[in-house]
Amino acid sequence: MASTVCAIGGSFSVAAVPAQLFAVSGSSAAVGAAGAVSFGALVVAALWAGAAADVRDRRSVLLAANCGLAATYAALGAYAVVGGRSMAVLMVLVGCQGLAYGAIMTTMGAAVPRLVPVELLPAANALTSLVRYTGAVLGPLLAGMLLPVVGVGTLYLCDAVALLAVVRAVVRLPPLRPRSSVPYEVGLRHITAGFRYLARSRLLVAVLGVDLAAMVLGMPVALFPELARDVYGGPAGGGPALGLLLAAYPVGVCCVGLLSGTFTRARRHGAVMAGAALAWGGTVVVLGLAAELWLALAALVLGGAVNFLLSTFRNAITQAHTDDAVRGRVQGALTVVLIGGPQLANFLHGAAGSLLGPRAAISGGGVLTMLAVAVIVRAVPELRRYRADS
Repeated sequence: MASTVCAIGGSFSVAAVPAQLFAVSGSSAAVGAAGAVSFGALVVAALWAGAAADVRDRRSVLLAANCGLAATYAALGAYAVVGGRSMAVLMVLVGCQGLAYGAIMTTMGAAVPRLVPVELLPAANALTSLVRYTGAVLGPLLAGMLLPVVGVGTLYLCDAVALLAVVRAVVRLPPLRPRSSVPYEVGLRHITAGFRYLARSRLLVAVLGVDLAAMVLGMPVALFPELARDVYGGPAGGGPALGLLLAAYPVGVCCVGLLSGTFTRARRHGAVMAGAALAWGGTVVVLGLAAELWLALAALVLGGAVNFLLSTFRNAITQAHTDDAVRGRVQGALTVVLIGGPQLANFLHGAAGSLLGPRAAISGGGVLTMLAVAVIVRAVPELRRYRADS
């Protein structure tokens, strides 16, 4: 319940932050710079929090991160209410938001396997994804409607209040102390242990490779504005076609999430993940070839559904297959890779689209996704054979 409240009522900042930055600076470049600041802070926090989660009580780390995020939203709201217009102050606060969010993502990934039996990890991850995507759809939609009515400061304060529900839930968790006696150390060698652990496991490398193939080669969101304008006749500045393209994927995620009980009992986690990645590549090919908007939307809805399967079983495999003593650092490494993947995808698809056009770039990315996944599955048969009880 706390996660649902926070996902919807705590995601107003998705609209509030860019609105405030643009209102103060009058520049889209400032909004982009804030995104870079937030991403950099998130990377630092994910790595540090992962290391801390392996040597500290994970409940305490999670509590501190959520309190920090609530305080950041309260500060952003107060600064908006008093009419603050310093970009330096706003960038610092945006950086604090990235730090807190990176720590929350990483520590949650490490804490869930301590709270949920292995056989229920797919169900737990499916529920988490459903709540997150529901919030990603409804939160910004509500924020867009409320913004001209109540102002950006009130939206931030709503986020801060919503996070109090999460803080209360975290307080009620049992202690999640390290199971082994390890010294408190968060130096560079300790932090990078997650990457080294990943590199030593063929299965985890394959899981990460499949996910990156789907995320980097087959995530053409950067081309949606051009696709909407040039193929589906939308206006240059956006319009209904672009809105529908952006909404179709999360709709597919939410729809299959509501039916997650039908597949989370599957035992062949590796085969389901690989199959979902291949299916995602196929939907991207259809999206690139679609001359009609309805077909493109259908492909994206189906793509969201199969990508929900991919992410659910990716999380279940990595959580179950990782030693608890390094689970925080592995989650930190995964957070960096999985957050950075879409950033790289935007760059690659933007470059390919400018050379080949949006449809060819999108279809080509889908084909490359399927080829890359097929190569990984053939090279690492452990992924295809991986079962929940193995």
